Amino acid sequence: MITTNTLQDIDEIFNLYKQASDFKKVKSNIQWPEFGYNMIETEIKENRLYKFTIEGKIACIWSIAFEDPQIWEEQNSDPSLYIHRIATHPSFRGQKFVEQIAIWAKSFAEQNNKQYVRMDTVGLNPKLVNYYVNCGFTYLGVKTPANTQGLPAHYQNISINLFQLKV
Repeated sequence: MITTNTLQDIDEIFNLYKQASDFKKVKSNIQWPEFGYNMIETEIKENRLYKFTIEGKIACIWSIAFEDPQIWEEQNSDPSLYIHRIATHPSFRGQKFVEQIAIWAKSFAEQNNKQYVRMDTVGLNPKLVNYYVNCGFTYLGVKTPANTQGLPAHYQNISINLFQLKV
């Protein structure tokens, strides 16, 4: 089931981010920074932090935004839904959550008059790129953001992969 997270989920959210960061470091040698409590709390209060629950357990989380100007620059003016920080609990890996998120996001974007669903990933991970393409996203290539001030630490001095799904 897909629902928004609540403040009661915050400890599990941080646990999932830690586990995902550790996994990313092994797979791509890139580690997510520790995300700030205030940022996560704000996303929860604004109903922008979603979760899959299976049998009462949080299996996967992700965040959404309606703009991402530092990454998408001039393309940010396109009406889009941006997906960030997908993290899956280790016990639930392999259940193709990104495919399900893509279906959900396309419907959510359409309901909110958006033309695209967009994502980005840091680092060069061909296997992950192929997975996102297999989930329906178009790979738009690699970009180095010009202005990363205020973005999480893992965006500093790095190239990112851009993905887009037409609604």
